[in-house]
Amino acid sequence: MYSRSVPTARTDSEAARRQLERILASPGFLRNERMSRFLRFLAERHLEGHGNQLKESVIAVEVFGRKPDHDPLQDSIVRTEAGRLRGRLAEYYMGAGEDDAVVIELPKGGYTPAFRFREPATRQNPLKKSRRGVWLVAAAVTIAVAITAIRWVQKTERFWQNPIGGARFQTLTDFDGTEQAAAVSRDGKFVAFLSSRDGHPDVWVTQPGSGQFHNLTRGSALELVNPSVRVLGFSPDGSLVTFWVRKPGGENGQIGIWAVPTLGGEPRLYREGVAESDWSHDGSRLAYHTSDPGDPLFVSGGATHPQGPIFTAPVGLHSHFPLWGPGDRFIYVVYGALPDKLDVWRINPAGGIPERITSHNGRVSHPVFVNRRTLMYLASDPDGSGPWLYSIDVERRIPHRLTFGPDRYTSLAATADGKRLVVTRANPKSTLWRMQIDDAGAEPLPPVRIALTPATTFSPRLGPDYLIYVSSTGTSESIWKRTKGADTELWRGDEAQIIGSPGISPDGVHIAFSVRQRSQTLLYVMQADGTNARVVADSLELRGSPAWTPDLRSITSAANDHGVPHLFQAPVNGGPPALFLRDYSVDPAWHPSGRFVVYSGPDVGTTFSVQAAAPDGSAHSLPSLTILTRGARHLKFLSGGRGLAFLRGEIEHKDLWLIDPETGVERQLTNLPGDFNIRDFDISPDGREVVLERVQERSDIMLLDIARQ
Repeated sequence: MYSRSVPTARTDSEAARRQLERILASPGFLRNERMSRFLRFLAERHLEGHGNQLKESVIAVEVFGRKPDHDPLQDSIVRTEAGRLRGRLAEYYMGAGEDDAVVIELPKGGYTPAFRFREPATRQNPLKKSRRGVWLVAAAVTIAVAITAIRWVQKTERFWQNPIGGARFQTLTDFDGTEQAAAVSRDGKFVAFLSSRDGHPDVWVTQPGSGQFHNLTRGSALELVNPSVRVLGFSPDGSLVTFWVRKPGGENGQIGIWAVPTLGGEPRLYREGVAESDWSHDGSRLAYHTSDPGDPLFVSGGATHPQGPIFTAPVGLHSHFPLWGPGDRFIYVVYGALPDKLDVWRINPAGGIPERITSHNGRVSHPVFVNRRTLMYLASDPDGSGPWLYSIDVERRIPHRLTFGPDRYTSLAATADGKRLVVTRANPKSTLWRMQIDDAGAEPLPPVRIALTPATTFSPRLGPDYLIYVSSTGTSESIWKRTKGADTELWRGDEAQIIGSPGISPDGVHIAFSVRQRSQTLLYVMQADGTNARVVADSLELRGSPAWTPDLRSITSAANDHGVPHLFQAPVNGGPPALFLRDYSVDPAWHPSGRFVVYSGPDVGTTFSVQAAAPDGSAHSLPSLTILTRGARHLKFLSGGRGLAFLRGEIEHKDLWLIDPETGVERQLTNLPGDFNIRDFDISPDGREVVLERVQERSDIMLLDIARQ
């Protein structure tokens, strides 16, 4: 529909049609027949007064040639192409159409285009009274116009240029499996990355254009993968490849940076106890952080040792990806709560209060500079999609998304001059698997994939005789149920993102779930057949998965309070939520008797602790449970509380274990292959059936040579 401030006279319709033809004649649309057909269909139907016909099923048939029985739940082509169309329109108006009087947009959440008419610029014509007066007035007008223009340019970044516009893209690797965590030497002659080409993650190196790849670690480093930090790097002269390592046991003292000669040789310890580091541009100072609580950030000069950290985050928050800025005036870091409440900040190397640069409050990582003011980094969108490539002028601080399309990006690195970039372009896939566990302790059968109706499935939960899971289509997520081999959608919300995983009530009759929708988080309850969905809490900034109390009267969920999660109790039948625990606490699981609840404590380094509290909020003692590794926090009690199931292992490879909460006796339930990465799980009350969410990420390393602008 037209915006309310825009008249709908015939002349406006004619102007809109002229603008449509101007856009379709631009290079970005002229070369893409399908996208041009899509835009013309939407615009013409709307201008003809048939906007009510712009439904997904109609568009699929008339624009994309789908059959009349097309099911949008099975085929998301309309939603996918709508996202691409929004991106292509945005690119047009940042380039050739920046001065156009009419703006055509496709608002999210629908397929009705909006036509916005820009106001013409006004000009002053001062009255001429005398030559001196004319000169003074002209000077005043010139100054006023200059000031206005400067402010306008600063506000709109009219002369902003895409830093990768015109870049030459080249696929550097095409191995089977996953390549990730790419790094490039300062002079751009070498690229290092992680790959499982030889059956386990190793550090590989190549010279772009040579076609030759060399395995530098050959299985000698046991755990190398950590998507929350910059795993690989180079020494300033490029002679060494540095890499993050976590030794068995996973305690903070086992984390360090190792190095191996770029041309091959034996790996050796480079910085003990250090998680990440970055050398200043002149190579005289090293910025690094350890894995102690708050990721203390240090600066050392040459052989000197620092007196203390220049910055330490509050416990539970993290400060990763240290990066020296241009001129070594600031150190830039990614600061916030893992995994998706992060932004880029900067701090003076002498210490002080950090200064915020971006405002995504999302999955932000891998900052690099491509010139003195342009910072590139990875960030997710508000709906959780991505991460994508972004850039920002560190003084004007207006973010620009640089990439559009289905591909995600999981790492980014740059040469010293910013003219060559390496990125990891990924295409992740999540699937659900089922396996049987013999209670007698016999070797379990291999997991079997569950063939489900939606293409993308995750966050599984087992009910008495059904399976609940979440599916993602376009910009929305929905909750599905499988019963007796049939799949049914229970709940869907426009541009809704499910927070954590759904929680099934102990009797299997109700389901609780948290949703982020239109900048608000809501706690829902519905019956297990999808009926009677209602909001029971709308005043909390929800986080993690909700859990039912055993008496079915309340739902326990974590919510952020000044950036730190605490457990709250939300009454099912009305009433305001009440604070339950003041400690850092997330992802609760109640003992079936109701005597206590277990929950996850703060991340410290790569691990988190499991703690317990009584119903009155007081501490409850547990047998010693080994510190668990970041990556999956779900905990689940078996019936009667006779066992607590949890995941233990590396960040991207874990197995399912069971601990007796009274005696502390542990038992390993699964022994999965090394490439079987579990992100979530659930186990039946009797402990004999397990459902696993497996994540597989097909990714490659891309090389970008940036053209001079």
